[in-house]
Amino acid sequence: MDRLTQLLSFVAESPQDPFLKYALTMEYLKAENMKKAEEGFKDLVENFSDYVGTYYHYGKFLEKENNTEEALKIYQLGMQVARNMRNMHALGELQNAYNLASGFEDDDD
Repeated sequence: MDRLTQLLSFVAESPQDPFLKYALTMEYLKAENMKKAEEGFKDLVENFSDYVGTYYHYGKFLEKENNTEEALKIYQLGMQVARNMRNMHALGELQNAYNLASGFEDDDD
């Protein structure tokens, strides 16, 4: 059984598990199935909004799809979730991604 089939089976068994939904979305991204990846990201943001890991990867996905304006919105939303969850590591990564997408350089590099 390949990884995608296995993940689909796991999600069918546990449809409310955000990690499984995230893993499935990332597998679609890896397989370059952009339509399914975008559907997965949207589902995660709408139904599992506290799953902080979504926002960074969704923003990067949107940037690659040449949708920087939407990516910036996703980064901002993710930063708010990270603040609410007190996840300072995720907040820093999202802030950095937001700054890069906005054209601001990180002086720490």
